[in-house]
Amino acid sequence: MDAIKKAWGKFVYVLALVLGFLFDIVINFLDLLVGLVKTLGRGILSLISMGGCLLFFLIGPGLMFNPMTTLFLIFLIGFPIIGIKFISFLKYKRYAITEYLFDYADSLTKGRKAEFSSSREYGNKYKRMEAEREREEERKRQEEQRRRQEEQARQWEERFSQWFEYERSQTGSGYGSYNWQGQGYGGSSQTFTNPSQEFISKYEESCRVLGVDKNADKYDIKLAYRKKAKENHPDVNKSPGATQQFQKINDAYEFLSEANIDRYAKMN
Repeated sequence: MDAIKKAWGKFVYVLALVLGFLFDIVINFLDLLVGLVKTLGRGILSLISMGGCLLFFLIGPGLMFNPMTTLFLIFLIGFPIIGIKFISFLKYKRYAITEYLFDYADSLTKGRKAEFSSSREYGNKYKRMEAEREREEERKRQEEQRRRQEEQARQWEERFSQWFEYERSQTGSGYGSYNWQGQGYGGSSQTFTNPSQEFISKYEESCRVLGVDKNADKYDIKLAYRKKAKENHPDVNKSPGATQQFQKINDAYEFLSEANIDRYAKMN
């Protein structure tokens, strides 16, 4: 009886390996296909956005308004979205089925109790693991964003400190200008420029990118950032300039740190 159980356990183990291999083939193929369609779609949409009326005359109204052309464009936009969701579903099923079979095989060959009694429970475990992974990625992203904000704030603080130091050095000397060229370390020449106008310009441009008022507080800015980032995320927005716009939104939010909000308020 034990020999039969062990033989069956080995068969189940091999079956799990084969199913995992087949799942990987399908997942990798779909992943490649989605990537190719996304690249093709971005290229065609970029061509359309740049061509404008010229493209209309080049390809003619017949092809432009052909139902097949419309369906093709819908496919270019819709397939990557559906494909990504289907790939996620296949990864979920692969984990649930193969982990269940591996544990079941171990229970037969080694007498070890399986962690769960059904593939659905392994699927739920996979969902918990994915949720934890996403939380960890978000935590790391926010940590990196804070680090860049702090570094950017430090650089601006240094620039303003250098300028204020120059202004103090000129007090009572009768000299002063918007630009100052001083002596740096090792006798090298170092030029200081009043950073106020550049700071104000960049601050107001960042507010414009996020669509908030210049006097918005950090909570309004954070809310606007989340909304804009969600609308322009490359996985959601398939327009040609979505990636560049998404980066601009991130850069704007990083610049609108609490330190820079306070600095702008004091300057106005």
